[in-house]
Amino acid sequence: MSAHAAEPTPGVPPMPERNPKALRAAIAQHAPQLLPDFDEHWKRAIADTFDIGPLPAFMARWWGEYAIARDPELDAHMADLHHRAAESTDLADAQALLEEASEIRHRVRETEPGE
Repeated sequence: MSAHAAEPTPGVPPMPERNPKALRAAIAQHAPQLLPDFDEHWKRAIADTFDIGPLPAFMARWWGEYAIARDPELDAHMADLHHRAAESTDLADAQALLEEASEIRHRVRETEPGE
């Protein structure tokens, strides 16, 4: 297991309050590369449907995306895991790399506001 997901790098912005407005503001300020996809997903899944049923799944996805993107070291580590998995000719190695990435994604979803 990698130490990359244990704690954010010093200087990494804290997680916002756990609501769509605060999360969008944090993305806009600290990870603007995510904003177009966040807004498109919001429009398609929530705004255009007038249905808040998908909101928990939406928040879980984007909470994790932001938790990774706000930490340049963790973001680079995740990109490296995916790149190495894609380039691997050994199925077991590729699977292990993707499992590590999946474990990190699940773990960062548990990050609390302010952490």
